[in-house]
Amino acid sequence: MNSVNIVGRNVRDIEVKYTQSGKAVAKFSIAVGNSYMKDGEKVEDVSFIEVECWGVVAENTAKFVLKGHRVGITGKLKQSSWETEDGGKRSKLYVVAQNVEFLETKPKSNEAENSAPDNNNNGWAE
Repeated sequence: MNSVNIVGRNVRDIEVKYTQSGKAVAKFSIAVGNSYMKDGEKVEDVSFIEVECWGVVAENTAKFVLKGHRVGITGKLKQSSWETEDGGKRSKLYVVAQNVEFLETKPKSNEAENSAPDNNNNGWAE
């Protein structure tokens, strides 16, 4: 089973790019906090998770999610691997979002405000 459900805050502005066939792809990162007690003191730990989404999900996420906004991500893990120029092997693990739930939104413009999504009917997945 490969399934991820995670909530975090977007850490940068989202930029959409398009493939040669015209499909949208957006990449961004979210900060996910975790706190625990160590030696009687609360310790805050933050992980930064890379997220990639495609199609309508990518376009709507870029349109409605700003830096600092909370989002809920449902998707799957994917790993990419490559070789560096000096022959070293590298890899990274990231989330491919199948659905992005906007837990906090502020439209980028008046136009976006009139077309803001209804979070109770989060029909953004393709």
